Amino acid sequence: MNTWKTPEEIKTAGAGLFTIRDQKFIIEHETRFRNTFVDQLIWNVVFAENENVKELARWIIWEASQSLGSPASSIHDFYIARATDHWTDRTVPAINIRTLTYDTARTLFQTLQKMKGAACVFEIAKSEITYTMQTPSEYASCILAAALKENYKGPVFVQGDHFQVNAKKYKESPEKEIEGLKAVIRDAINAGFYNIDVDASTTVDLSRPSLLEQQRTNFEITAQLTKFIRTVEPEGITVSVGGEIGEVGTKNSTVEELTAFMEGYNGALSLGREPTGMSKVSVQSGTTHGGVVLPDGSIAKVKIDFDTLEELGKAAREQFRVGGVVQHGASTLPQSAFDNFPRRQTLEIHLATAFQNLVYDSSAFPDMLKKNIYQWLEKNCADERKTDWTNEQFYYKTRKKGFASFKKELWSLPEATKAKLKGELAEMFEQMFESLGIPESRTPVEKFTRITKMHKPCPVSLE
Repeated sequence: MNTWKTPEEIKTAGAGLFTIRDQKFIIEHETRFRNTFVDQLIWNVVFAENENVKELARWIIWEASQSLGSPASSIHDFYIARATDHWTDRTVPAINIRTLTYDTARTLFQTLQKMKGAACVFEIAKSEITYTMQTPSEYASCILAAALKENYKGPVFVQGDHFQVNAKKYKESPEKEIEGLKAVIRDAINAGFYNIDVDASTTVDLSRPSLLEQQRTNFEITAQLTKFIRTVEPEGITVSVGGEIGEVGTKNSTVEELTAFMEGYNGALSLGREPTGMSKVSVQSGTTHGGVVLPDGSIAKVKIDFDTLEELGKAAREQFRVGGVVQHGASTLPQSAFDNFPRRQTLEIHLATAFQNLVYDSSAFPDMLKKNIYQWLEKNCADERKTDWTNEQFYYKTRKKGFASFKKELWSLPEATKAKLKGELAEMFEQMFESLGIPESRTPVEKFTRITKMHKPCPVSLE
């Protein structure tokens, strides 16, 4: 794959495919642009050394997605429509992609097209941005480029997952921690993340005497950041905002906690006047991020309290007119569990680790590359190892951090290897999507999603 050294090289390579005139991007040959040029663009977004090349490649992908019908969009209106039962019996998958982002997103768009689906969110957590070395602008570009490559038509939902408050840092310096979060949110929205999950659940203090006081710092921070989001979101876009009432991996949430959080949040936000509030709320019902790994490397069985999910979702919709509740840490559940989520009217489900595991554990994944990654983990993640962990537990818990330093090797895998991995991923996606009610979701998504085109000026001079 060619790595361009200057923006002029991009213009030369794209001759006959597009023109840039008066700061506007114009497609001249759509088929060739999709088939031959998008791959080169995204490679340079990720691997070019010249920052101007990266900027121009990102801009071309952005403008092409706007022009060719796959723009970054907010899922807010679609979720609010669920609050009044305009659609039911679907649970939207929110998928974190930690490696092979472009190829994995292509596979997801292929699966959605096969199923006539559109209810799917592509997300990355604040922590993942760091340890996978995928900035918001890179991640959004990978997703939008994948949509372009697959000729996908419709809104593309890119989400910031767990934009989380560090409780220790917040205690030391509240202003500094909040300003840091605001900076990440601003960058993400500028990149096309029109869906942001604020997570201040780390500040819940169960030692306080009442539920309202236990949730107070959580809902006050969530309201503060919601107000900030409304000041930086583009005109015509209502960013979908999520909150969280219980930290994943802790005790199960209750309707009373949900009520305390939402009433406190609405009061802090002064709901009824501007600004618009959240569209969903994350709860805890028995899962743990990544699952609980046993000494032999297998994953412990998890019992989800589906009654809790159903009760909390009903309360969220009926009392507070938000779309419903969100389940985190669910990808390692058995396949037989997934059809329970739409049956119990769970709004959204977050999925990540199972896809990472499939890549690592596939027979197609090169043994030597896996060995090199594990050696890197032993050297660079040794301080994370607990004294009672087996090697299998250590590798399982840390290998999510092994992708970044080997990004180029992973992106450069032989096409036959990637085809095998993508085939295995496609099978997993299809099974999950069938269970979650995603087939035929294109019609309601398009009916209730407001698409606002957001053209941007060319970031570099090509005179």
